[in-house]
Amino acid sequence: MHATLPLLVATDFPALRRHRPDTLQINLGTTCNQSCLHCHVNAGPTRTEQMDRATVGQVLDVLRQGTIRTIDLTGGAPEMNVHFRFLVEQARALGVAVIDRCNLTILEEPGYEEFAGFLAAQQVHIVASLPCYSEDNVDKQRGDGTFGSSIRMLQRLNALGYGDPDGALVLDLVYNPQGPVLPPSQSSLKKDYDHFLGEQFGIRFNELFTITNMPIQRFGSTLISKGQFHAYMDLLRSAHQDANLAGVMCRSLISVDHLGYLYDCDFNQMLGLPLSQPGKGRRHLTDLLEVSLEGNPIKVANHCWGCTAGAGSSCSGALA
Repeated sequence: MHATLPLLVATDFPALRRHRPDTLQINLGTTCNQSCLHCHVNAGPTRTEQMDRATVGQVLDVLRQGTIRTIDLTGGAPEMNVHFRFLVEQARALGVAVIDRCNLTILEEPGYEEFAGFLAAQQVHIVASLPCYSEDNVDKQRGDGTFGSSIRMLQRLNALGYGDPDGALVLDLVYNPQGPVLPPSQSSLKKDYDHFLGEQFGIRFNELFTITNMPIQRFGSTLISKGQFHAYMDLLRSAHQDANLAGVMCRSLISVDHLGYLYDCDFNQMLGLPLSQPGKGRRHLTDLLEVSLEGNPIKVANHCWGCTAGAGSSCSGALA
């Protein structure tokens, strides 16, 4: 694995400051049933880092304050954390919205067959990775058989009521480019997904999010190995749009690692760039019980150009 941080830290990316945070994006662990080529977390079956029950309890302490209205659960496969159900149930009981960033195939793994029903019962918003509507492209990026499993799970989620435009169960899909290119138009690509998945498999979903691949971890290392890293960075920087700065996710979202430490975004977490406050040490979940981060400077580096390139990119897709 090639280190990308030394190639990113020297930057002239515009300075940013936080708004009042309303979302915690929580990395419950790096264990995953897949090892995707575009993964910026370097997650996989051999990774063992997991958030423990005590830290989950600290998450709930923060939620009880009432400022955070959404938790966004990610990983790895977040469902593989043994405390996943407990956290979801407790958060929903507090009236907090829950997003599950699901790779779909985990719902078909032994021991996880009942999770789809659980997510529906808790009215969890599912954001599901399906990086293409082509079987060849999906399996090339995520492993043989991934597309077929994903289609079966999408059909099962539809049967539970997910993806109905008039229903309460939201199912969004995520597209990632195959290589060092920017995503196409989100609205145009959604039409293609709608047409192909609906016509071929009877699948319905709510929105499609196009997300730019970040030049970090597994994807960044692959770029270095292929001699494409600097060309990709030039592409991201040349496509920067100042208008996207207002909507970048780090202004209102806080990323939390499995130990409870805070970062300005999930990408900074994977690079080991912790959230900082002037004159303070490393910030933890427990600090949110006592301090406000509104107005705090955001730690930026060259990978941030990926969030402002073209139509922009966030965990909720294009910004423009």
